[in-house]
Amino acid sequence: MNPLAAARAYQAIQGAGSVNPGGAAGPTDAPGFSDLVQNVIASATTQTRAAETQMTQAVQGQGSLIDVVTAISSAEASLETAMAVRDQMIQAYQEIMRMPI
Repeated sequence: MNPLAAARAYQAIQGAGSVNPGGAAGPTDAPGFSDLVQNVIASATTQTRAAETQMTQAVQGQGSLIDVVTAISSAEASLETAMAVRDQMIQAYQEIMRMPI
């Protein structure tokens, strides 16, 4: 994940718990949780495809090793972010299931 995408994700998370000017908690202009999850998954998919493209170009002699390593590193970071979001979702679900009715 690139630094700009990480900053946007952090900003979206911070804005999710904000309060409207009227004092009532509710939806804000920030994207919802489902949007955040979709963006993380889309980013991981895009980064993985970019890494595959770089690898293919390098095998064909059209790319450099540095570009391949950079693309793979970016894809790895995106995948780790997606897994971290997944782990947090599972943890939140487990906490909800432990709550008494």
